[in-house]
Amino acid sequence: MSEGVEQRIDELRRQLEHHGHRYYVLDDPEIGDDTYDALLDELRALEATHPELLRPDSPTQRVGGEPVSRLEKVTHLQPMLSLANARSEEELRAWVARMRSHLAREGIEDPRFEFVAEPKIDGLAISLVYRDGVLERGATRGNGEVGEDVTHNLRTIPSIPLRIEDAPALVEVRGELYMSLPDFASLNERRAQKGLSTFMNPRNSAAGTIRQLDPALAAERPLSMWCYGVGATEGLAFTSHWD
Repeated sequence: MSEGVEQRIDELRRQLEHHGHRYYVLDDPEIGDDTYDALLDELRALEATHPELLRPDSPTQRVGGEPVSRLEKVTHLQPMLSLANARSEEELRAWVARMRSHLAREGIEDPRFEFVAEPKIDGLAISLVYRDGVLERGATRGNGEVGEDVTHNLRTIPSIPLRIEDAPALVEVRGELYMSLPDFASLNERRAQKGLSTFMNPRNSAAGTIRQLDPALAAERPLSMWCYGVGATEGLAFTSHWD
């Protein structure tokens, strides 16, 4: 095998990851579907000819894994806590008071607060664990301490990178798995045309899809993920939520 083949495979993977991110995450594609498919076909052909160079984080490996017999239980690196609602100014002020009391017990007197407000997507909480930049495991929240391993299905979602460049030794990314309203409507329309039952709502559809045993079924449904936080890390430090 020539060094040029290995370099070409690496270049194709970088190009496909870049263009996949532009298309699925930024909604700002730089190339057309035909060009993307041609790059993917070239990579598949090279990997078939040189199977020793095939990696689990290759763009060709998003769909193609074997069905699992069951969903294994996994313990989160850090607990995935649930969110509480505050429906009035009074409830919000009470929450701030609780935070002040908590910080006082930690030895921090008269703290200054800065607030970050973000939209909340009504989906399913998911944890993604990357080691040395490669997606190692993805799991549902479960009871906050223990969730279900759904890596085989998460790998089929184009907006989830299989590899992160310049990543620390360990980073756990947390976010919300969801199905957009337009995608949900299109999915139900396709199912109705085939004489299949339709789904009740996008959240239930996303939750049911991610727990499928066969990743080929999950790949047929339009799931997305919105990442909003970081859990366990090694070699990475933050001073604020904005970081």
